[in-house]
Amino acid sequence: MNYQQLYQAIIDYSENTEPLFVSNIPRFVQEAEARIYNSVQLPSLRKNVTGTLTAGNQYLSAPNDYLSTYSLAVIDGDNNYVFLLNKDVNFLREAYPTTVYVNGTNQGTPQGVPKYYALFGSQFSYGNELSFMMAPTPDDSYTAELHYFYYPVSIVQGVIVTFSDPTGGSLYTNGNYQNVSLTGGNGSGATATINVSGGAVTSVIIGNGGSFYLQGDVLSADSADIGGTGSGFSITVTTANNLTGTSWLGDNYDPVLFYGAMREAIIFMKGEQDMVAYYDKAYQEALGQLKRLGDGLERNDAYRKGQTSLPYNQL
Repeated sequence: MNYQQLYQAIIDYSENTEPLFVSNIPRFVQEAEARIYNSVQLPSLRKNVTGTLTAGNQYLSAPNDYLSTYSLAVIDGDNNYVFLLNKDVNFLREAYPTTVYVNGTNQGTPQGVPKYYALFGSQFSYGNELSFMMAPTPDDSYTAELHYFYYPVSIVQGVIVTFSDPTGGSLYTNGNYQNVSLTGGNGSGATATINVSGGAVTSVIIGNGGSFYLQGDVLSADSADIGGTGSGFSITVTTANNLTGTSWLGDNYDPVLFYGAMREAIIFMKGEQDMVAYYDKAYQEALGQLKRLGDGLERNDAYRKGQTSLPYNQL
């Protein structure tokens, strides 16, 4: 099932084509995806990245799509592949304090090949991202390799990620306009914060990326939404996510995605409680089958566990 098919199925099953409902379908799907990815660890949704540690810096930023850790290792000076043990931040701080005093003399920060790591919080320069804390603090620029479960790009097709610089137009009313609906292009649902200075649009910050947009789409906004005067503003979509509208869930096990999205849709519609319960039950059943695959079948084989054998009645 691709996004176009999922999108149409949600409309058909809900029998709802009201514009506000349709514009929120991407949100229903994304909420379902988030619930699924946080409920099942799928080996198919695991990858690895390498990076270089900085001598004297015990922190390493997590990837933007990080969900959870599978393993973290460093390659030391002798080219040994050393797995780090996961510990609590408090353990690291007590075992390897940042400053050691001996007889009142500051001995500096203990450094060496890291042995332990902990999932830390955000750094000042990366306020919304997690980071890893390692101990002891690296004494060299070691290579680190992280295997992790990740958040895949949503199945939602054509979500705007970046724009070109705007063509500012003229005679607009100066101000900061939020949640402005963008017009034009192949998609719908995109909104942005638009700043007008000197009578021209000077910046556009994406709010909702919408869906079904294409790279190269030229968008604008009604002058009524940005002060009521002016004309000539336009902006071009330079990057849009998932132009094919496909994902691992859509290709391999779409029931859990469909029923999860329908559950969100019925709640949005303030549907009857029995309908919410119906779709929640269908979602939970599909999720259980997916967990059987991701947390069970894909982690075993017949050599180690033997073939599955079900009881049967003899004739």
